Amino acid sequence: MALLREFTAALLDRHGAAVEPIEPEGLEVLAPPPVRAVLDVPEMARLGFGTELPAGARRVGLEGDWLERFGLLLGDRGQWVERQAPPSEVPPPGDAERLLSHGLVLDNAVARFRGQEARWTRCLILAFRYTALSDEKREGLLWLGFNLGTGATLGELVARLRAALAEAPWLPVDPERRARAGPGWDAPVLEARLRPLLAHRVRQELAPFLRAMRRRLERDHGRLYAYHDDLRAQALKKLADLAEVTGDKADADRRRETQRVAAIEQDYRAKLDDLRHNYALNLTVAWVQALEVLVPVQRLALLVRRRKGERLIHLDWHPLARQMEPPPCDWGLGLDRVRQVCDDRLHLTEPAGQAPCPACGKPFCRACHPKTCPRCGAPAAVAVSPSIEDL
Repeated sequence: MALLREFTAALLDRHGAAVEPIEPEGLEVLAPPPVRAVLDVPEMARLGFGTELPAGARRVGLEGDWLERFGLLLGDRGQWVERQAPPSEVPPPGDAERLLSHGLVLDNAVARFRGQEARWTRCLILAFRYTALSDEKREGLLWLGFNLGTGATLGELVARLRAALAEAPWLPVDPERRARAGPGWDAPVLEARLRPLLAHRVRQELAPFLRAMRRRLERDHGRLYAYHDDLRAQALKKLADLAEVTGDKADADRRRETQRVAAIEQDYRAKLDDLRHNYALNLTVAWVQALEVLVPVQRLALLVRRRKGERLIHLDWHPLARQMEPPPCDWGLGLDRVRQVCDDRLHLTEPAGQAPCPACGKPFCRACHPKTCPRCGAPAAVAVSPSIEDL
């Protein structure tokens, strides 16, 4: 929690509070009225961030409503930030062709190395906060990134770039380097690339939480069913025993047991509705911050050939992360390194983007025809990723 303590100290100091570090892992704060009102703390407060708290300290963590309080104090400051990484002192890779052989796998085309140069590129790193609420609560932060110069999804590179930038000095953006890095994306392009990737990452993050929730639901449902089934079986047994009995008393007993069976079934349905309501999943995903950063790269040019067509693409090797980014992808999430190339416009897609039509069996490119098969008109029926709403 050292980073959270540093962040809290810097935030409170910026808003006019007097802050003094205390041990173990705490802060002593003299808060002005605006800070007291937002954070709900007294004028003299002690805050603790570790497993062991200073005497009289309130615990501060990612759980609870502290993030909301900090968000109110921040307002919209820092939501969109632009910075420049320092020039790299890491030497460029010596064998670019060997590096590319591991960085791009083409299933149905060939690629030829055409050159390498030092460049600056524009990367967009976005932070989202998700909150999943069912019988329990799960929340966290997701970081997604794109290289706006090559169109690549950064994937695991985001964590490495963030770690490198955290240790680098904060530099203002050089206008000349900003111009050489190229323009950003417009809103529709960014949304089209971001939505499926965000849904995929949220599903990944919540998979253990959802599995545990389903296990608890199945356990509670099993107990509920077993309890009511036992009651219903007893009532039905009594009805069966009364089937051959005659007389007014037997008729009254049969009516009572029949009503009892109906009451048990009604109570079971009501308890089942309560169970569904208790385990219903409420998921919210909110944008938190965007960091647009200019970074130095080694840009590698490749000529992709498919039959008689050819296309020039670029991949960047990032000195800050010492890693090659995934290749560009015209259809799909673009997280892995396997691509197929279409015949018509040489789109690079994930293998599913060139899959056969489920109706007529003819393969076709989902980047060229995202909605229907060009041969028979059947729906494409292959989604890039489920949407947030599907979760």
